[in-house]
Amino acid sequence: MSAKPAVDLAALIRAEAAALGFSAARFAPLPDVWAASGRLEAFVEAGFHGDMAWMEETLERRKHPRNMWPAAKSALVLGYNYGPAENPLDGLTRPDVANISVYARNDDYHELIKGKLKQLAGLIVAKTGCELKVFVDTAPLMEKPLAQLAGLGWQGKHTNLVSRDFGSWLFLGVILLDQVVTGDAPEVDHCGSCRACLDICPTGAFVGPYRLDARKCLSYLTIELRGPWPERFRHQMGNRVYGCDDCLAACPWNKFAEATHETRLQTRDGFTNLKLTDLARLDDEAFRTLFRKSPIKRIGRAAFLRNVHYGLGNAAKSVPDDEIISVLMNSLGDEAAVVRGAAVWALRQGLSTEAFVELKAGRLPGETDDSVLYEWEGRYDSDG
Repeated sequence: MSAKPAVDLAALIRAEAAALGFSAARFAPLPDVWAASGRLEAFVEAGFHGDMAWMEETLERRKHPRNMWPAAKSALVLGYNYGPAENPLDGLTRPDVANISVYARNDDYHELIKGKLKQLAGLIVAKTGCELKVFVDTAPLMEKPLAQLAGLGWQGKHTNLVSRDFGSWLFLGVILLDQVVTGDAPEVDHCGSCRACLDICPTGAFVGPYRLDARKCLSYLTIELRGPWPERFRHQMGNRVYGCDDCLAACPWNKFAEATHETRLQTRDGFTNLKLTDLARLDDEAFRTLFRKSPIKRIGRAAFLRNVHYGLGNAAKSVPDDEIISVLMNSLGDEAAVVRGAAVWALRQGLSTEAFVELKAGRLPGETDDSVLYEWEGRYDSDG
């Protein structure tokens, strides 16, 4: 197979990537052995992946890019800036309003990045005739260690990628090539003694620098977990109903970042002012309409409204409100057991002990789901 000189290929790809809106495009030769595989194995062995069974099922494939595609020789790692124009932590001061992670405040970035990667891949194949594979973060590939090898940034103490140019606000995409392309210099760790990301975590999910127990992480709890949460995390979530940006937003390197110019990643109108009471009233059709093209739609109405009702419980405890209580009472009849259970817990926060006991006496006989009965009884002592 004939190909252009590696330096020409690299220059061509960088130019095309920039034209497609990527903020960074760098190359890494694939090492025969890398430390990332050992760290991943230790993470899974410790059980830190929680209910994300797919991490265990795909462990061997994840350990090295060649386990995904034996012909791979180089990785092209691309970064797409999604930096927010506003401080994502500002919304935490408004307990009655939903705080949604920056990456989910507009279109699903998977679709955006995947489309641009495929465009770039088509151009590379047309110009060089090489073979390649395209990956976004739904595939079993460790993008962040590859990004560090390629020099886009380094994995910070919060385990996410940190860039000297874009802070903690880069989406990643990877194209594996069957050609050896001259690699860029790898990046080194610039975290130093800083602990900002570790200390701000509302649930204490970091067992140490660079070590995350996902089972305690609000991003995992709000997005990956489908059943009821351990109670202590419900109190700690505040109004974070989808994802959590605290560790990302606390990173001092964000001072060099700029807001994204990609309109599909900028905050949608109204997405920082969504009232929890309005969200709690969403039926399935209204949920799908409101979150059309959003990654939130992928977790489904029941899991999202579970999160919303936990948030309402926290709001009711801090700012008693008749509308909140009325909405929660209505949710006791929701078709989804996980929503009914979350509503029971929220009412326990907002009602007096006497009022809750009276409500329980009237409602308990009509409930048949074990998880909801658990909430009525308040058996939280032994949960995680």
